[in-house]
Amino acid sequence: MPKSHEERESIEPAADSRREFLIHLLTGTASATVLLVYGAGAFSGAQARQEGYSEHARDGEPDHDYAYVVDVAKCIGCGNCVRACKLENSVPDKLFRTWVERYVLTNVGIHIDSPDGAIKGFEELNAEIRNNSRRSHTVPKMCNHCRTPPCVQVCPVGATFQSPEGFVLIDYNHCIGCGYCVQACPYGARFINPDKHMADKCTWCYHRVKRGKLPACVTVCPTRTRLFGDLNDPESEVAKIFDADKWMILRPEMDTEPFCFYVGLPREAR
Repeated sequence: MPKSHEERESIEPAADSRREFLIHLLTGTASATVLLVYGAGAFSGAQARQEGYSEHARDGEPDHDYAYVVDVAKCIGCGNCVRACKLENSVPDKLFRTWVERYVLTNVGIHIDSPDGAIKGFEELNAEIRNNSRRSHTVPKMCNHCRTPPCVQVCPVGATFQSPEGFVLIDYNHCIGCGYCVQACPYGARFINPDKHMADKCTWCYHRVKRGKLPACVTVCPTRTRLFGDLNDPESEVAKIFDADKWMILRPEMDTEPFCFYVGLPREAR
């Protein structure tokens, strides 16, 4: 029986030597002969594990198509979302699964900051920036859970994959921490967890959603900037926003088809 998401997160790879061996392969320090023999087997094994995990993800709710909506005009940059994510997912210090960026358009350029991910909010801008300011926005960022995610395509062992509901997830029992996915993400949403020595990122709190709950960041937002729901449910707020066709996405030129939609996204933040 496939293990639960929580169980998989808590399990380290069975042998550190296997992880080191694969890293040597990826960095070219193992012989080409070994690479040819071991590489094909590693790929097929990863595919099998991926299918098993995805089958578990189908249990109970096969027809959901989840999406996330951020209404930029409502964001006050309080940092509640960042703090909630830290607590819910035990994110290491100085690293973030979600964060908030401040964009200030001035007469002389664009000022962008995100002090410590905005976990404590934002301090007042200095007088020079305030005097030249034309408009400002605080914009939450996270994994966009793309329909065509570059991170999945570059993972050499199939540890990064998509669930049927649209979540882009990491199998922590098989990630080797090579960092290919971190480099491939066009949104800067991935990092190497220094405690696990594996890739890490926002999962839209998959473990909570599977229990019928909302992502932690959504539950603590005081202005309902963050919305999460099922596009297959015509009565859900995200479905209505999607159907109204007034949303925008980050980095549209990347053709990743993200499922994180923004309302009122300023040009300087795209």
